[in-house]
Amino acid sequence: MPNKLNTNLEEINKVLERGVEQILPKKETLAKLMSEKVITLYLGIDPTGFQLHLGHSVPLRKLQDFAELGHRVILLVGNGTVKIGDPTGRDQSRPMLSDEEINANFANWQRQASKILDFSLIEIRHNADWLDRLNYSDLLKLMAKATVQQLLERDMFQNRLKKNLPIYAHEIIYPLLQGYDSVVMDVDLEIGGRDQTFNMLMGRQLQNVYQQKEKWVLSTPLIEGTDGRKMGKSFNNYIALDDSPVNIYGKIMSISDDLIIKYFEVLTRVDMVQVQEMKQALDRGENPMLFKKELAKQITADLHDQEASLKASEHFQAIVQNKATPDLEEFTELIIEIKEKNGQLSSSNNIFSNSELGRLLEQGAVKLLPEQKSINSWQELLALANDSQLKIGKHRFYQLKIKK
Repeated sequence: MPNKLNTNLEEINKVLERGVEQILPKKETLAKLMSEKVITLYLGIDPTGFQLHLGHSVPLRKLQDFAELGHRVILLVGNGTVKIGDPTGRDQSRPMLSDEEINANFANWQRQASKILDFSLIEIRHNADWLDRLNYSDLLKLMAKATVQQLLERDMFQNRLKKNLPIYAHEIIYPLLQGYDSVVMDVDLEIGGRDQTFNMLMGRQLQNVYQQKEKWVLSTPLIEGTDGRKMGKSFNNYIALDDSPVNIYGKIMSISDDLIIKYFEVLTRVDMVQVQEMKQALDRGENPMLFKKELAKQITADLHDQEASLKASEHFQAIVQNKATPDLEEFTELIIEIKEKNGQLSSSNNIFSNSELGRLLEQGAVKLLPEQKSINSWQELLALANDSQLKIGKHRFYQLKIKK
């Protein structure tokens, strides 16, 4: 059951300001509408993978904010659009998924998202329900609502053109199909990450054409991961919603100091007055470690509970700060497989990309326990005995398994 509508403008503006990058066409007109009636809004997700991370949680938190204000909130499962695959941020076409893969991915996705979303307040819909029913005539009419030049304006397509990489016809129509979701559900607002702005604006254009109706677009910021680059699985710099409390706490402690305030704003519900006070304290030169520990406690507690957060804090103090060695069950297996092909040896592992592990070796971030001896090359690493214990970075511990 949805909450009773909250028409308090101060509360509405808090939702429209915190953790928000941009609102189009205007925040003020959206706030006014929200103070007058229940609006319909949605966040669309294409379940292309199993694991969610803190970057995914930013628009999820915003969706939950609207649900708590009493608005009609839809989580749209893109089981129609995912068959094409959103080309956002990619230099190559996404592989097409089967219905079985899509359903399995969403089951895992929903389980993880429930750490953020109260699904009793949220309606779940699936866009294959209408996209799969589009006939040839419907599709032609939809495609006539935009020009090829307009669709090719997307930055990832421009990048591919510069690199002489292929752009497939089915990828070009992806924004139109996503935009058609807004028309079918007759929404007032769409929420998405900053990288979805192009697709969301296409929905705004189609809503105006088909329904002669205004649609607002709210974009949330993208967050940086543990290495300062955009958080993502390809960089192995993400903090998964399913990570253990120890890993969540430790990874938060490894972010750069200049991300502390941003993380507090978009990833916690700590009052913004307190967040501003922390910012002022940091600007005065106070020790960022104190604030980062509080941040790690907050996020770990949100994704697990207070008891788990406290234990993770104690673990960090003992293992990272006091340099104790953790119990064996806290080690993750780092399996390196060595294969011979055409007379050449190659290796792969189950945790890092080869380039990432090579970079960590060169940086002296890989240490052999218990003596904390630096391992600086692949040659040194592969010469180690099986079951050697490694510390990689400040808080990640692995047991080495070499398979030949």
